[in-house]
Amino acid sequence: MMLPTTRNAGRSTESSPRRFLSRALAATIAGTLMSLSLPALAADLEEIQERGYMEVATEDNYAPFNFIENGKAKGFNADFEIRQSILPWTGLLAAVSNDQYDMALTGASVSDERLRVFNYTPPYASAQHFYIKRAGDERLQSVADLSGKTLGVQAGSVLLSRLPELEKMLEERGGELGEVVEYASYPEAFADLANGRLDYVIDSAVPVNTLVASKPDVFAKGQAVSGAGYVSWPIPKDSPELLAYMTDFLEHMKETGRLAELQKKWFGESFPNLPDEPLTSVEQFHELAGLDG
Repeated sequence: MMLPTTRNAGRSTESSPRRFLSRALAATIAGTLMSLSLPALAADLEEIQERGYMEVATEDNYAPFNFIENGKAKGFNADFEIRQSILPWTGLLAAVSNDQYDMALTGASVSDERLRVFNYTPPYASAQHFYIKRAGDERLQSVADLSGKTLGVQAGSVLLSRLPELEKMLEERGGELGEVVEYASYPEAFADLANGRLDYVIDSAVPVNTLVASKPDVFAKGQAVSGAGYVSWPIPKDSPELLAYMTDFLEHMKETGRLAELQKKWFGESFPNLPDEPLTSVEQFHELAGLDG
């Protein structure tokens, strides 16, 4: 059975030391995969097994999914005890789609554009979008209160692409979307929110939980501003057997309770109502997320 290896890719190219190499053996994930009763799989998995490890791209600067602390990999994915090295986030998914790596072990939100290139394992976290406000800002009590307010969001992100959902919510309440300020990174947006340059910021469930838990005197979580969203592991579309393999692995993690344990530890809550099936098409994603309703 294979011994997984992870190549770790940071979202911020400024903090991505490519030379980093963690030699932690994949005891947890390897042991779990070895315990699965799986049928004989096709050439791509056979090649991985012959190789003796799986080349998995991930990142080092996206807490709580993956990050570096005192020179060691930490986070949800690191708790699978997978050997890691680092690549820049900007080239991560492209490297996987070009078959340089077998899959990406990272906190990748599912989107229409990505589903045209990748299949995704069953989701392991929610990526529904929420607004974040300053702690104590009594002006913002509901989605309706966001009308006309200035918001911050990351440029080129899935969150930006789904802003029409919030716009529709506001229109249904007699309001309108205010000025949208795009940021290269979320730390900049949160700094502007804290100092009053923004009224609110939109981010997905897990980063919102992490931010608010770390700075409860500065930020507060608001209501959902999108339909359902999912975080999952992208796998190239030409590796269906690997997708089936990792789907069985996640099912095993659910059945043993290990997935819920890691979700609570790193995400602040478990997500018991996520889809159980892999995500393989835009149409399926839209149906599950209620995007066409």
